[in-house]
Amino acid sequence: QLWNNYFHLAVAFLTQDSLQLENFSPAKRNSILAKYGDMRATIGASIRDMWYSLGQRKIEFIPGMVGPILEMTLVPELELRKSTIPIFFDMMLCEHRLSGAFSRFEDEILRRLDSEVEGGRGDEQYMQLFKSILLSCCQSHPELAKPGEDFVRLVSELLERLLDYRAVMNDENKTYSMSCTVNLL
Repeated sequence: QLWNNYFHLAVAFLTQDSLQLENFSPAKRNSILAKYGDMRATIGASIRDMWYSLGQRKIEFIPGMVGPILEMTLVPELELRKSTIPIFFDMMLCEHRLSGAFSRFEDEILRRLDSEVEGGRGDEQYMQLFKSILLSCCQSHPELAKPGEDFVRLVSELLERLLDYRAVMNDENKTYSMSCTVNLL
């Protein structure tokens, strides 16, 4: 329970509105960075290190931590994304070693991705990073190469459709909007 509380608190800290520097004017952003640095990168590295320190206990946090980790990786900060997206591969690997599949992880990330993108999170850069990082990780592990590639392709296609759908939600062109809805379904 202590570790669970730690992860949830750390993700809540990292994702709070007052730390989302991209929402500030350039002058305010530069002032904050000069004075404090980007605390998101620091806490993200701490979360990553703590995850890898869990050892055999990681499986106890799957699928429960998939959503919070996803929320953290969707923060639009490149270095944070690069350092934390590999946690997903580790989750896949942990579940695969225990059960021969990673269906609990897969189900949870697909379910949570839909609500996160609908809530305005995620972008093209995230989709490309997610795809390249996880494909690279999967290809380096023979037992996860094929199922991992299939999973990454599925998530990438879903993310692309969700981003398209979000982009046309307020579009006047109803034909394109309906096309995106059909593709998503």
